[in-house]
Amino acid sequence: MTATPVTPVTPSLDRHDSVFVLDLGDGENRFHPDWLTAVGAALDEVEKAEGPRALVTAATGKFYSNGLDLEWVLAHADQHENYVVTVHELFARMLSLPVITVAALQGHTFAAGAMFSLAHDFRVMRADRGFWCLPEADINIPFTPGMAALIQSRLAPQTAHEAMLTAHRYGGTDAAAAGIVDQAVPEDAVRSAAIELAQAQVTKAGDTLGTIKARMYAPALATLRDTTNPLG
Repeated sequence: MTATPVTPVTPSLDRHDSVFVLDLGDGENRFHPDWLTAVGAALDEVEKAEGPRALVTAATGKFYSNGLDLEWVLAHADQHENYVVTVHELFARMLSLPVITVAALQGHTFAAGAMFSLAHDFRVMRADRGFWCLPEADINIPFTPGMAALIQSRLAPQTAHEAMLTAHRYGGTDAAAAGIVDQAVPEDAVRSAAIELAQAQVTKAGDTLGTIKARMYAPALATLRDTTNPLG
């Protein structure tokens, strides 16, 4: 008897006053091409909206995101490079989005999922359970130049060094102490704390904020958007 594959919930966008909340799903929330398309469409909606606004990304269940959909990549090896270009573009877009962005990390945040969280302006993480981790050194998958640039642009040098070289698993409290996340809070407060943090910054949305981000992270953005040799 063959098990029926579990179909993850498609990312969905809601709005709480001036804060958009993008729920990434209730599975591992890996970066399947359909998932990437849905997230991109949600970011289109946030970017096209007018007036004060901010964005929170969140998830439901055990995972925030486990990153790349390696099963899909193995089954579509001929599309590997184009897939990575698409992932890089998501990171670049989030890093330079002209609204304040907050990631609400209620569960495991691994690999490209952890990188996606770093592309946000702020992060709130559950304190008592769940890990933030860059496991690439353990699973023998080197960081692409774009991924390395993103991580090193958002973490203190010593933290980036430890996280990238040792694949250390940071719990919420450790992640806050290392400056990976901005707050570590109880499970039932993760999403509400992220929304509160975002709500306080809704008036920043607009072209000026986008320009500040684009100039602040210009080297990382250039590397993420370089399609000549995305795999390095």
